[in-house]
Amino acid sequence: MDSINIYLLTQSDNTGYDTYDSMIVQAKNEKEARIIHPNDTLNNNYNWALDYNYNDWTNKPENVKVKLIGKTIKSTKTKILLTSFNAG
Repeated sequence: MDSINIYLLTQSDNTGYDTYDSMIVQAKNEKEARIIHPNDTLNNNYNWALDYNYNDWTNKPENVKVKLIGKTIKSTKTKILLTSFNAG
């Protein structure tokens, strides 16, 4: 089975109440990870930066900081593993 990367994604554009500051995702590569929105609860993996303007995450994919933190061989599906939400 192919391995898939695990990434930590962070943003600092929107930092008030009711915002996400980070998430952990599994994705094939950094480009795929960068366009996942933390509120994508259905794991549709749509390109949120082109389709929507959000106030709970950065609006620009290039402002998402992406750090490779590991690999897994259990799944090859892109998905969100954990999000950090600052409720107000």
